[in-house]
Amino acid sequence: MCYDISFDSSVDIITSYFPHMKIESQVDMNFDAVHLVAHAYPKYPIVIYEDGKYDLRPMEWGLIASYMNTPDKIKEGRRFMLNARSEKILDKKAYWNKIRNNRCLIPVTGIYEHREISGWKNKVPYYVKIHGRQVFYLPGLYNNSPIPDPETAEVIQTFTLITREANELMSQIHNGGDNKFRMPLFLSPELELKWLKPDLTDSEIEEILNYCIDSDELEYWTVYSVRGRKERPDGEPKNAPYDYEGLPQLEYELP
Repeated sequence: MCYDISFDSSVDIITSYFPHMKIESQVDMNFDAVHLVAHAYPKYPIVIYEDGKYDLRPMEWGLIASYMNTPDKIKEGRRFMLNARSEKILDKKAYWNKIRNNRCLIPVTGIYEHREISGWKNKVPYYVKIHGRQVFYLPGLYNNSPIPDPETAEVIQTFTLITREANELMSQIHNGGDNKFRMPLFLSPELELKWLKPDLTDSEIEEILNYCIDSDELEYWTVYSVRGRKERPDGEPKNAPYDYEGLPQLEYELP
């Protein structure tokens, strides 16, 4: 699954992509150089389409479902709602189907994923992005919490990030753990914008969910540890390339 995303740009570039965008007052216009870990339930600017306008508003990563109507239920269930499998969104037995029309886009400059290597104690982190795009948008779903925040008494808006089966490249990188061989649902620019259209049919939603980016459209490189408080020994940013001595090549290499 995908639990680490990066935004190393300015919110201004998001507003330039969406015409006549409304920006909620809580959004920090200097929101840049950020690495987010899903399990911390961080607040992040998310793009939705509402009342005929694109809207950039802060939401918390980690969807709170409508049936999580007590603090205990939220604490118990929210950690399983960080990602949504694309295969489940149109499944009428799945909760995701109930909120399939609450569609959003998550602006990122890249994502982090970890590769398991036989004989190595630690997994090796990779930074992955779409080639030639400074910022791209991952599809997600959002929901209003059924109970208000106990501290602020405000209704919390939360989101989840959609994943799918990995392509050839990503199956080599995300090759370990319970959710191995998954990747974010990377989309083309046209499908990103289509994802927010309010009148999509289930057939059109299915078409978008079935999209699989070609491996050759992705860029990737190894980075230093992106978890924990340990600083990089070279002082470079988290998403800067970092070489590992003796690292085996991927079976799939970009041309």
